[in-house]
Amino acid sequence: MRTPDLIRFARDAATGNPLRTSLLVLAMAIGVAAVVVLTALGDGARLYVISQFSSLGTNLVIVLPGRSQTGGFNPGNAITSTPRDLTIDDAQALLRASAVHLVAPLAVGTSEISYGGKLREVMVAGTNAQFIEIRRLKLAQGRFLPDGDWRRGASEAVIGAKIRDELFGAESALGQLIRVGDRRFRVVGVMASTGQGLGMNTDELVIVPVALAQAMFNSNTLFRILIEANGREAIEAAKAQASEIIRQRHEGEEDVTIITQDAVLATFDKLLGTLTLAVAGIAAISLAVAGILVMNVMLVSVTQRTSEIGLLKALGATGATIRSAFLTEAAMLSLAGALLGYLLGQGGAALIRQLYPVFPAYPPDWAVFAGLGTALLTGILFGVLPARQAARLDPVQSLAKR
Repeated sequence: MRTPDLIRFARDAATGNPLRTSLLVLAMAIGVAAVVVLTALGDGARLYVISQFSSLGTNLVIVLPGRSQTGGFNPGNAITSTPRDLTIDDAQALLRASAVHLVAPLAVGTSEISYGGKLREVMVAGTNAQFIEIRRLKLAQGRFLPDGDWRRGASEAVIGAKIRDELFGAESALGQLIRVGDRRFRVVGVMASTGQGLGMNTDELVIVPVALAQAMFNSNTLFRILIEANGREAIEAAKAQASEIIRQRHEGEEDVTIITQDAVLATFDKLLGTLTLAVAGIAAISLAVAGILVMNVMLVSVTQRTSEIGLLKALGATGATIRSAFLTEAAMLSLAGALLGYLLGQGGAALIRQLYPVFPAYPPDWAVFAGLGTALLTGILFGVLPARQAARLDPVQSLAKR
């Protein structure tokens, strides 16, 4: 039997029982669609996290108070050793490092902001003039905090876009006096709207000089120190130099944790990449289930078409021809299901992107090809047993059951 005849035979067999064919195709389609959608979610999460961390700035090194380590717990250290807080002096000392370009101390807390009888709770960030450049933020109006003595600072504030809208409405915010906690500040700038991301939501942030923030929160401690290295090649040098400077200032104690943006990105990339593979594997189980369904339905088909197979053998068809005919039918059904599943999966991913525009839910190419290939391979493999059973039927006995 020629290849066109095999395809025509398989097509006629499939269309001869539309309900059975539809269920087979649907089962395979659900499996492929699950692979496409779940890998789109997994890879979308990876890309979203990477983009959010990248938006924090470039060549970024972050100094955190306290030492993160994997060693065992030592009760003696817990009693006798207390990590020293990060201070403004620590931050200024980092400017001596040759690999460091910019430094921004960061003190964070919550307080109430009020203007014209309107009151709400906000997050307050105390920092310096370099913060906006390190974080690659933009202003919608006015200017940022002035460059000056970090231990003092004028009573000036920069507010987020949402704070401006809620407190001032159509009124201009620049030059207005607001009360944050128990202190009065003059608004000198409004941040451009950036929306919610990892870290801080600048739309709901009030930025003031770091010394005034510490006075407001009655604390000399810094939440973080942000460092921008001179370049990507200088990140490791900046990390090492910052660690040494802090160690010297803290009497030889290594009581801070220094992380780099690249290290954080690599960790999340590996973690979420593994998660994507895991959900793809879970989704692929449904393809195995669909393959078993293909086998069961094809076995039933062999039983129903016994006389037809006997007639083909009586007309001279070989066992190999019968086997090829059933395998072709299984492959056609699997391919149809795979293509339908691909379209459904892409539609599901598009719907996710429509509902959540900031989430890049695009299925990776490898997942699409793997899903399509696995569906086709599964259908063929599980079609082998019915095909072999059909090929072994005796033509005389098959025709006798007619």
